[in-house]
Amino acid sequence: MKSKLQEIEKKINKQVKNGNMQNAIELCQVELQNDPTNADLHIRLGDLYLAWHLDIHNSYQYIDEAITEYQRALETYIDSAEIYFKIGQAQYFKGDLDRAINYLNMAITKDAKYSKAYYLLAETYTKKAHFLEAVFNAKRAIKLNPWTNSSAHFLLYNLYKVSSFRNPLSWWKSKFELFASLVTLPFDKMAIKNVIRSISYLQFLPVLVKGYYKVRQRGLSNAIELYIDAIEKAPGFVPLYCLLGDIYRSIGQYDDAITEYKMAIWLDSLNIPAYRHLCQAYEEQGDYDNAIEIYLKLITILPNMPEFHSNLANLYYIKGEIKEAISHYQAAITLNPNRQWTSIITQTLGFVYQENKGDLDAAISAYQSAYLLTPEDIDIYVNLGSAFYDKEDFDNALTVYRSALDLDPNNAKIHCNLGFLYWGKGDTDEAIKEYELAIENDPMYDIAYNNLGVIYLDDLGRVQKSIELFKKSIECNPNYALAHFNLARAITIVGDKIEAAKLYQVAQDINKITNEIDPQDITNKINNLFQS
Repeated sequence: MKSKLQEIEKKINKQVKNGNMQNAIELCQVELQNDPTNADLHIRLGDLYLAWHLDIHNSYQYIDEAITEYQRALETYIDSAEIYFKIGQAQYFKGDLDRAINYLNMAITKDAKYSKAYYLLAETYTKKAHFLEAVFNAKRAIKLNPWTNSSAHFLLYNLYKVSSFRNPLSWWKSKFELFASLVTLPFDKMAIKNVIRSISYLQFLPVLVKGYYKVRQRGLSNAIELYIDAIEKAPGFVPLYCLLGDIYRSIGQYDDAITEYKMAIWLDSLNIPAYRHLCQAYEEQGDYDNAIEIYLKLITILPNMPEFHSNLANLYYIKGEIKEAISHYQAAITLNPNRQWTSIITQTLGFVYQENKGDLDAAISAYQSAYLLTPEDIDIYVNLGSAFYDKEDFDNALTVYRSALDLDPNNAKIHCNLGFLYWGKGDTDEAIKEYELAIENDPMYDIAYNNLGVIYLDDLGRVQKSIELFKKSIECNPNYALAHFNLARAITIVGDKIEAAKLYQVAQDINKITNEIDPQDITNKINNLFQS
C-alpha cells in the first residue's frame, strides 16, 4: 500500500514539476475515486488546490476545494496538528481570519511546539491589525524554531519598521530582524517560495511603466484596462491595486477606488500608502465614519505619526465630536515633528476651544503656545487678539494687535480688527481711522467697508455715506449677506421701501448658504417694512 502511494505521489510530482497543475489534480481525483477514504490523498489534493489557488497567474478560486479535502482528511486524522494548520492556512488565504485563528489555535493545542502555526497566527493577527498579538506569536515561532523561521523574522522586520517613526529602538530592532531573515532564508522553504513569488512580479514592470505613461497622457480608460488585465494575470501583485485605485479616485469612481485599496490592504496589511489613499477616498466621498475607522487603524500601526492624529482630529471636528477632536489635536502637538507644523495645529486647537467649547482661557493658552513656536506668524496675533476681545479683555487685545503692527504695519486684517476693538470700546474716531487704514491697505476688504458703513449709519447718522460704503462692500463681495442687509436698512431710512425689500430678499437668499445673520431678523425687517 505504501509503495503504491509513493508511486502515485511520484506521478503527481512529475505533473507539478512540468507545470501541469490541472493534470496533477485530475490524477489525484482519479486515485481518490478508487480509494475515497484515503486521507493522505485528500491532503495531497488539498495541497494541490491551495498551490493552484496561490499561483499568481491563476485568476480562479480553489480555496474552498482545498478546505473540503483537508476536512475529509481530518475525519481520519482527528488529532493531526498539521491538518488543523493546513485548514487554518486555507482559511487565512480565503479571508476568514477568525476561523483561521480558531484552526491555528487547534493546531497548537494538538502540538504546542508547532512553530508554523505560531507564525501564521502572527500573519493573521497582522491582517486584523492586532499588532501586539502578531509580535508575540512571531517571537514564539522563532523561539521554537530559530533557524528555519526567516518568514517570522521578516514579519517582525516589517512590524518594527512601520513603528520606528521617532523610535530609534524599533528602528534597530527592524534592522536586526531583517538581518536574521536573510541569514535564515536558506533554511526556510516557505520563505524561499515567497521570495520566488515576489521576484516573479518583476515581469510586470513593463506594465507599470506603460500604465504610468498612459496616465501622464490622460489615457485613463486605457490605463484602467491595462491594469485590470494585469491583475487578472497576477491577482497577488499589490501595486497594481493601488495604481488602479488612484485612477478610479481621480475620475470620481470612489466605490471602485475603495475596493482596489481594500484589496491592496488585504494582500499587504502593512501597506501604509494604501491606507492613506483609502482614507482620502472616504473623505472625498464624504464618508467620515469610515475614514475615521481607517485613521484609527493607521494610528494602531503608527501611533507616533502626528499627521494621522491631526487628520483624525479634523474629521472629528467636521462631525461635531469636539472632545475627540481636541484629544487628537493634543496628541499631534505632543508628537511635535517641527515648529511650523506644530504651531499651525496649536492655532487650530485654539480655534476649536474658542469657537466650539467657549473655553477662552484654553484658547488663549493655545495661541500663546503657538506664538512661542512661531512669533513671526501674523495669524497668531489675529487669533489671540480675537480671543482676548471675546473675553472682553480689551487692553490685552489692543496690546496684541499693536505688537502685530510692529511686525507688519500694512496688514489690513490687523487694522480691521483694531477698528472693531475701538468700536467695541466706544472710541468711534479711532475705529474709523483703523477701518480706513484697512481699506487703504486692501481696497477690496468687504468687511472693513461694511463695518465702517454701520458706524456711519448707526453711530453718526450719515445715511448717504453708509450707503456708499455698503455698496462698495457688495461690489467687493456680492455674496456678503450682511452688507445687503445693512444696505437695506439704510435704504429704508431714505424711504425706498421697494428697493429695501429687494435687498432684504437678496440677503435672505444668500444667508441660507452663509448663515451670517439670524434668519428671524431678516424676516422681521421684511414684515415691518410695509406696516403702517
